[in-house]
Amino acid sequence: MPRIALYPGSFDPVTNGHLDVVRQAAVLCDRLVVAVAVHPGKKSLFSTEERLQMLQEVCGPVVQQAGCTLECTTYDNLTVTAARKLGATIMIRGLRDGTDLDYEMQLAGMNEAMAPEVHTVFVPASPAVRPITATLVRQIAQMGGDFSAFVPSSVAASLKAKFAG
Repeated sequence: MPRIALYPGSFDPVTNGHLDVVRQAAVLCDRLVVAVAVHPGKKSLFSTEERLQMLQEVCGPVVQQAGCTLECTTYDNLTVTAARKLGATIMIRGLRDGTDLDYEMQLAGMNEAMAPEVHTVFVPASPAVRPITATLVRQIAQMGGDFSAFVPSSVAASLKAKFAG
């Protein structure tokens, strides 16, 4: 039976931190599904389609190098519902610090109560990417700062285009 892992998030934009988690997750499974959470009431910088394209572009080579297959998709329901629908038995969650751990432990407990067959795996961020958040990257970009060290180069070009003008 193939090991299918789900890595959910908003990925707005895709950061080097996300890519670090993908790199680590790809060796744990046969198929990695990176799923963009779609919330109709939430305003995103990048469209769902743009985020899916960025994920495919930057994560594809990393996942392929690990001998894993990549699927990029969306979901608009509970994450555990999406995991079940996709056949995932592993849910990947990245951790930057203790604050993330506290929140993620609560989520993992609730998810386990709803879907005990889906096991949460915490992936610690590598030291170089621990401070990176998509929110901070968006703020730096919006204020004209240099965010190039925090995102893959293709994402940096897309961010520059969003704020050009």
